[in-house]
Amino acid sequence: MALTDDDVREILRLIDESELDELRIETDEFKLHVVRGGVVAPEPAAAEPAPAKPADGASATIAAPMPGTFYRADGPGMAPFVDVGTRVEPDTVVCIIEIMKMMNSVPAGVAGTIVEVCADDAQLVGDGEPLFRVAP
Repeated sequence: MALTDDDVREILRLIDESELDELRIETDEFKLHVVRGGVVAPEPAAAEPAPAKPADGASATIAAPMPGTFYRADGPGMAPFVDVGTRVEPDTVVCIIEIMKMMNSVPAGVAGTIVEVCADDAQLVGDGEPLFRVAP
């Protein structure tokens, strides 16, 4: 499905009304990279498609599946989804990433125990950036 000029204008209007500094959208047929203020950031590192299974005794990384604002809890003043010492399963929600006013739950993708929280609450994170480290 091709985008019309009106579709592109609507995307740009939404970006203009948001607090995002940068947005990248890529499909097989379409690529859009918009940077507020005209300063281009370096290309983000390639994201892991899913956290790798840790080798014996090694920790795994739960990486951001998309760029956005990282939230450790469902809302202000609420307890974090997980903390150091929390046991997680692959489907355990560990955080939320907000992008363009949409809240996206992030599952752990691995089983283990959270040993490190790598990002600060309400911090902008890039695609593939480490959020948590998990020991088996």
